[in-house]
Amino acid sequence: MRDSLDSDSVSAALVTSGRPWRGVEFHPALGSTNTRLRDLLTADPGPYAAVPGEPPPGLWWVVTTDHQTGGRGRLGRAWTVPDRASLAVSVAVPVTDRAQAGWMPLLAGLALSRAVREVSAAAGHELTPRLKWPNDVLLADDGDRKLSGILCELVTAGGVQAVVVGTGVNVDQTRAELPVDTATSLALSGATVRREVLLVSYLDHLVSVLPGTGPGGGAEATRTAYREACSTIGARVRVHLPGGEAAEGTATAVDDDGALVVSTAQGSRSFAAGDVVHVRPAGAGLA
Repeated sequence: MRDSLDSDSVSAALVTSGRPWRGVEFHPALGSTNTRLRDLLTADPGPYAAVPGEPPPGLWWVVTTDHQTGGRGRLGRAWTVPDRASLAVSVAVPVTDRAQAGWMPLLAGLALSRAVREVSAAAGHELTPRLKWPNDVLLADDGDRKLSGILCELVTAGGVQAVVVGTGVNVDQTRAELPVDTATSLALSGATVRREVLLVSYLDHLVSVLPGTGPGGGAEATRTAYREACSTIGARVRVHLPGGEAAEGTATAVDDDGALVVSTAQGSRSFAAGDVVHVRPAGAGLA
């Protein structure tokens, strides 16, 4: 039998001095952690409005569940998992302008890949995560199958802009419990980890990469780290766009706006994450 997430231990680890997290809200079952957190951010606080100078309700909060029943990915794609078999979590972090939001799913993927490597190594079986632009974490240990997806949504609350970062990680699923053959789980790749440990590690690494969303030297160093970890750069890809259009070429870079730069027969083109349906290897293979 799979255990329920120990939200008390997660809260004790995260809501402490030196960390920005302000609360952990756990649900045994929930339609969507992103929807719940967005509702917390945008609800009318009435007489309980935040004191001037304090962050609005929901900012720096963590919402998680054992069983997400109505999860979704980019472009509204459905995402469902068995009860207690995955990590489903959403967090709300502030941004100073809309341009920062373009880097958020990329850097969340970087944070998660670091956490996966860290906790799997601690469990005695270090895994090799790889980043696929814009929002997927793959595992080289299982044929570059997909371990995780990330969905980011920009929200304005109390005059403050925030990004809701929703993350789903396949932790304990068997092959039969995964919806497609191109997906994997930590267990299938040989690592047995507790969801609580993975969650705390992920959010610690997320805080460490957040400077990469903004200006300054810290941003450049973090963005360079993402580019070095992104397996899409240098690969031959086929970019599927709305309306059936597709562009094929070599992914050469991720630019300063977080867009993928592809060298095609017609010249260099840049693609923002929100404008892309799929990015797949040119030809066949897992994606």
